[in-house]
Amino acid sequence: MKPPIGLLGGTFDPVHHGHLRLALEARTNLDLAEVRLVPAAEPPHRETPQAAQHHRRAMLELAIAGVPGLRLDAREIERPGKSYTVDTVASLRAELPDQPLCLLVGRDAFLALHTWRRWRELPELVHIVIVDRPGAAAVIEDRDLAEIYASRRADDPAALHETPAGRIYRAAWPLLDISASRVRELLAAGGDIRYLVPDAVIQYIQQQQLYKGAHEQKTKQD
Repeated sequence: MKPPIGLLGGTFDPVHHGHLRLALEARTNLDLAEVRLVPAAEPPHRETPQAAQHHRRAMLELAIAGVPGLRLDAREIERPGKSYTVDTVASLRAELPDQPLCLLVGRDAFLALHTWRRWRELPELVHIVIVDRPGAAAVIEDRDLAEIYASRRADDPAALHETPAGRIYRAAWPLLDISASRVRELLAAGGDIRYLVPDAVIQYIQQQQLYKGAHEQKTKQD
């Protein structure tokens, strides 16, 4: 069986080193063939991204240029309507019927998985990898989700290589504490985002005048 492909979705508004380091950790620790970064067009559980789709796509392309094993997958921004994960993984499964697929989700996202559209179908289509910090506790309050986790839990990442889908693995990796909202706040206030975001992305943000906030507006008026 071919090595698994990892899937990391998000708004990437903007992409930052936390996203990229997570993708690399997953590729290395799970022995993945590649990790596909999938920018959402219209995320159903989050507010509309500030940057337009083409800008977020361009920033991702710049961020992963020349990095082996990281790849942009633009199917959500090329598909009309809300960006439902189940539709995305179903389309990938149709293209790759026998290859293992690993959906990478954070702990908070997994604990809310039962609120996602057609969430029960996800383990039939992909493996789910819960990405957490070492030593963090994860109490699953929803009974149905807890039962599915217990029945599909895998303690060894090698299990993700044995079947195309169906297992849930909890990974504990050191994660960079960076958020896109913090990056946007800094930009809106005229702050410095060096070492949070790749240099090529910073240059693109400056060139396209993205995430302009009250600081820039006041400077123009002065």
